[in-house]
Amino acid sequence: MPVDCSRAFICWPPAPDSPLPPAGSAPAAPGALAPAAASSPGPWSYDPWAAPAPGPQEAPEKKTLRLTRGRLVAGAAAVALLAGGLGAGLGVYLERDGGPSHRVTLPQSAPGRTDRAAGSIAGIAARALPGVVTIHVRGGGDQGTGTGFVLDDKGHILTNNHVVQSAGAAGGSISVTFNGGQTAKATLVGRDGGYDLAVIKVTGVSGLTPLPLGNSDSVRVGDSVVAIGAPFDLAGTVTTGIISAKERPITAGGKKQDGSDVSYVDALQTDAPINPGNSGGPLVDSQARVIGINSAIRSAGGDPEGGQGGSIGLGFAIPVNQAKRVAEELINTGRATHPVIGVSLDMGYAGDGARVNTDSSKAQGVTRGGPADKAGIQPKDVIKKVDDVPVHSGQELIVKIRSHRPGDTLRLTVERDGQERTVQLTLGSASTR
Repeated sequence: MPVDCSRAFICWPPAPDSPLPPAGSAPAAPGALAPAAASSPGPWSYDPWAAPAPGPQEAPEKKTLRLTRGRLVAGAAAVALLAGGLGAGLGVYLERDGGPSHRVTLPQSAPGRTDRAAGSIAGIAARALPGVVTIHVRGGGDQGTGTGFVLDDKGHILTNNHVVQSAGAAGGSISVTFNGGQTAKATLVGRDGGYDLAVIKVTGVSGLTPLPLGNSDSVRVGDSVVAIGAPFDLAGTVTTGIISAKERPITAGGKKQDGSDVSYVDALQTDAPINPGNSGGPLVDSQARVIGINSAIRSAGGDPEGGQGGSIGLGFAIPVNQAKRVAEELINTGRATHPVIGVSLDMGYAGDGARVNTDSSKAQGVTRGGPADKAGIQPKDVIKKVDDVPVHSGQELIVKIRSHRPGDTLRLTVERDGQERTVQLTLGSASTR
């Protein structure tokens, strides 16, 4: 199709392969068409970006001018693009940071004092932690973690019996890690399942920090306390709470069929979080004195010894006055003595109080010549109180008796045939492993 260029200053698209008029020649008459080459392609196959084929009559200066203008246009576009990018980046920088002279610096207080008041939780922890150790035990195919604390500069450490019990098996071992990271092997000095207490000893360790022992008889409900231990092997864990109650009769253990490993404790109750691994660790007062040995928890579900239970704010500690006597006996003789009244109890009795056994096939109800026999107690008597404190079961009576020393004198309220009377007796002694 012919292209009419008569009304245009420049014909677009130009006819392919049309030669430029010679320099100085007159332009074509309006309406005249340049002849097309025989093999020239159609108008839509023309490539406007291809370099034009030089013709014999093309002016070199016009070609140079056209190429220079193309480069200038491309350069100007690149400069404009670069300037736009730099401007955008600079704008974002200035908007975000305010420029080099407006860098963001967050306010912070100056370093303060790191020491704390002696009676603060941090102050108590600072004094007690150096005397607390983490205990790892292997033996009998079992392994476990517990806590203990240094008793003296000879290397004696107090912990729970259930923490180190497996070390008594063949090939058993005890390893102790101090708060500073130092480790040492320990040997078993003595243990007692009835009180759930044990003493171990390290040798060749210098710089020991024994913890001072308080007096658990002076503890009052509501007193602030701090518990230190290694719950789930997290050594040096510090928790705090109060004494929630005193003289809580609790029992623990009891894996042996004869019940010889059952622990009877007249415990201090605390809401300081205690978890598996805290066992054997100290419960200290506001002056960093040990008033109890953390030993048991009441869990909402699962077996605490299996690691499934956790603290619900019901923790129990052996009073330090009881622990002190047992520790001294274990260190001095390797075994502890238990106070006894010389009776066998009917643990299946469902009534209120502790009834003396009447089944001769199990055991003699009253030990002949024992403290109860001397005090006039007979089989089938029901013991209702110890020093005017009610007891509601045989377990509670054992707990109350165990909280005393052999040789102590007690006042018992005894019911016989519906009548109550009061008797006094002096506690005897029994020695067990």
